[in-house]
Amino acid sequence: MPWLQRLSIAIYWLLCGWVFVPAAHATGGIQIHSAELRQVDDKYCLYAQIDVTLTSLLEDAVNRGVSLYFVTDFDFARPRWYWFPEQMAHITRVTRLSYNTLLRQYVVSGVDVRTRSVDSLGDALAILGRIDGWPVIARDRLSKIQDYRATLSMRLDTSELPKPLQINAIATGRWDLESAPLVWMMTL
Repeated sequence: MPWLQRLSIAIYWLLCGWVFVPAAHATGGIQIHSAELRQVDDKYCLYAQIDVTLTSLLEDAVNRGVSLYFVTDFDFARPRWYWFPEQMAHITRVTRLSYNTLLRQYVVSGVDVRTRSVDSLGDALAILGRIDGWPVIARDRLSKIQDYRATLSMRLDTSELPKPLQINAIATGRWDLESAPLVWMMTL
């Protein structure tokens, strides 16, 4: 009888894993893996790697022709012990992810982003999550003896969705997709 009990426990855990796999796939998110500032000529540029995963609802929306707009925020401040931090730079970048049904390609575009077309959604999300050389602050505004705090975050801008979807996004909360802010300290 113990072997029958072990078999039933094994089947139970197997079924639990099988039931929860689609639920884990349904959750999307944005996770910042790495970010750093590098000096390029007379300015500092941001280089970052962000992992963007869409929920099945967002994936379906993109495949049906709904453009998704992602907002990347970068803040750069000088902490002060006697007052609030001094804001040195606050820069926002908007990137658009869309699907061209005629060409069957995903398109990633934006103001500071070179427009790229790729065949798979995974490749488009990889492009969306890569920041290479985004100029954020001039070198002459910074001092070598100060410490600075940099903050990077990314989110889906639901205000850019079509109006019926905005109402759905507000009512259900299933369209919310954002990263936890990545904060790091640096000295030049």
